[in-house]
Order: sequence, then C-alpha cells, then structure tokens
Amino acid sequence: QVQLVESGGGLVQPGGSLRLSCAASGSILAINAIKWYRQAPGNQRELVASITSDGTTYYLDSVKGRFTISKDNAWNMVYLQINSLKTEDTAVYYCHAHYVYGLGYKTAWGQGTQVTVSS
Repeated sequence: QVQLVESGGGLVQPGGSLRLSCAASGSILAINAIKWYRQAPGNQRELVASITSDGTTYYLDSVKGRFTISKDNAWNMVYLQINSLKTEDTAVYYCHAHYVYGLGYKTAWGQGTQVTVSS
C-alpha cells in the first residue's frame, strides 16, 4: 500500500509562489505515476499536473509555464512548484498515486492541502 501526505499550502497574494510537497510512504517502489489534482468550492476535482517514472510530465493548459512538477529518484517526495499565483488557483490540492499492486493496480489519495490566493 502507498500513503500520501501533502504539505506546503497556505495563504498567498496574487503573483506569489508556493511549493507543495507530497510525501509518499509504503510501497513506493511500486509507484508508476503521481498526479496533483485540485478542487475549488463548487467545482469538480481537476488534474493539474502529473509525472511518471520516466519523468514524463503533463500540465493542465491553464497552469503551463507557472506550475512545475518534480520528484526525487525514489518517489519519496513529489513537488509542485506554483509561481505567478492567481485567485483562480485557490483550491484544495491533492496528491494521487497510481501503483502496481499484486497483479493489478491501485490508487491512493492524500488528505489535501489548502491553497488560498487573495490580496
């Protein structure tokens, strides 16, 4: 099993930056991708960035050039660097892992970290 814990959220002014962290534990060698989602009040959860074992990344169009996802070599930590924050980035940000489990796959979610962008 894989467990995820996010941290790094907070209140920041527009134009500011934050670095979110996702600490993975358990069967981390079985992870093949980690994704960051966010959910704003009244909205559906949306995928904002992902990274795979080979380093392939994906970004939601609206965050390209402002968000950067990265990881260490062993999946202990995954980061989401968020620059030039906008009020519309306000949301709870969740870390999500996809990993091999037995003959199939499982997923895991963290508890989320709140990002609030406001002047």
